[in-house]
Amino acid sequence: MITALMPLTGWAGAAWAQAADVNQRAELQEALPQARLVGQGRLTFWGFQVYDARLWANPGFTTDGFATLPLALELSYLRGFESQAVAERSITEMRRSAPISDEQAERWMAAMARVLPNVKKGDRVMGVHRPGVGASFWINGKATGEIRDAAFAKLFFGIWLAPVTSEPGLRNALLAGAGP
Repeated sequence: MITALMPLTGWAGAAWAQAADVNQRAELQEALPQARLVGQGRLTFWGFQVYDARLWANPGFTTDGFATLPLALELSYLRGFESQAVAERSITEMRRSAPISDEQAERWMAAMARVLPNVKKGDRVMGVHRPGVGASFWINGKATGEIRDAAFAKLFFGIWLAPVTSEPGLRNALLAGAGP
């Protein structure tokens, strides 16, 4: 498989950031009122544009501390996906960081299916990592639920932020404004 990343820079990136800022403040203000944009990038897989990603965190956020600090990850989908496919892919990617039993994977996939419905082009998903607690999710600004499992949250956000991610270019773009 070949994957590529197109960071959002220059005028297009700035315009996207400004437009998204106006449209999404409610859930971000509720979840992380002091958050700032840390980095952003686009996931492209085999030439298909999948989503634009943005990482939000409070001042003092560090690359090494991603698993222990609050953060918000926003995905603006550029194509549609079924909930089950998103959950299955998430488990595959989470297993890059740690072993996950089949039983645990089934529980987490069911939980993801509950809070992450099918997405279509233009949908915006925001996940908020609450260290020691779990993760909360919003779709297009509407709360869809939470998964109260700290181990799940650490591995889920590690899909994008862990050093063993399958997309190191996207990780670098998302963490571009973070401290060491």
